[in-house]
Amino acid sequence: MKNITFSADEGIIQKARAKAKKSRTTLNKEFRKWLKEYSQDRSKSMEYRQLMKELKDIKLSGPVSRDEMNER
Repeated sequence: MKNITFSADEGIIQKARAKAKKSRTTLNKEFRKWLKEYSQDRSKSMEYRQLMKELKDIKLSGPVSRDEMNER
């Protein structure tokens, strides 16, 4: 694993470390997660998030028969 160095306001770093500590993780681990997500294809990530949001908003009216599920 390669080390990198960033500069940021000391107050922001302290707040970020405190937030990570509350989540029982480290700022380093959180940054790695962010960097991995950031480096991925954003369009696919955005499409996935939009799909999940739309699926979350779907309300079913009740039990559905097999024929109803297979209707097109």
